[in-house]
Amino acid sequence: MSTRVAVVGATGKLGRVISQVVADTEGFELYAQLGSRSALSEIAGADLVVDATTPAVSMDVVRAAVERGIPIIVGTSGWSAERIASVRALVTAAGTGVFFVPNFSLGSVLGSALAAAAAPFFSSIEIVESHRSTKIDSPSGTAVRTAELIAAARSEVGPVDAPHVDQRARGQQVASVPIHSMRRPGVVAQQSVVLSGPGETLTLTHDTVDPAAAYSPGIRLALAAAADVRGVVVGLDSFLDIGIGRPVDAGADDPVDDGGVSGQVARTTGI
Repeated sequence: MSTRVAVVGATGKLGRVISQVVADTEGFELYAQLGSRSALSEIAGADLVVDATTPAVSMDVVRAAVERGIPIIVGTSGWSAERIASVRALVTAAGTGVFFVPNFSLGSVLGSALAAAAAPFFSSIEIVESHRSTKIDSPSGTAVRTAELIAAARSEVGPVDAPHVDQRARGQQVASVPIHSMRRPGVVAQQSVVLSGPGETLTLTHDTVDPAAAYSPGIRLALAAAADVRGVVVGLDSFLDIGIGRPVDAGADDPVDDGGVSGQVARTTGI
């Protein structure tokens, strides 16, 4: 029996990619496609909801799914650890699962994990991210997630060195890491993590060139994993054996137990 999926925000750029992947993936059925004029009650009857809306709408989508006991994948940006914590009690009480995915690109996930692995060895770390001019939020969810992972990796050595943070040009600090956001034409998504120490700099850069091609494997991974998620899980890295340490679920109380989903994900995505 197919998993019936309701995509909220289906008319947007990401929503269209998600809808196509759902339609093309064996074992999943595109049950409903909700746009800006749709009522959230239209998700009723779905086995899984995928949120690809905007930061202003996403909270309502999450609540609508959780209150109906429907697992949800949240692909909308703007969910910091603090905002995620605000819905944790609701999710626990409902006994369902919310899977927050700051970025569906596997390359981006690996880039953030590599940055976290390197973070304890460098005193200065800053993030520069660029997205198309139509992206309405900043910093990006990926940058926020990366900063939170960096901070968690540096828990024993302390926050990064970030001088002159009182100056607006120094960027917005997230978990002590300065983030600089650019919104410009001619780019889809790019993030650079610049790690500096005495006499050297390490720069880790990820570019998204073709969103559909870049996001599709990660979307399939999320679809395969979501039905078995209980409580709050953050990041595709929760279901990837990256091999450089256990990924951190920012704000989570316990390590992620995927209940054997990783093997299923590997078969579904070809990873």
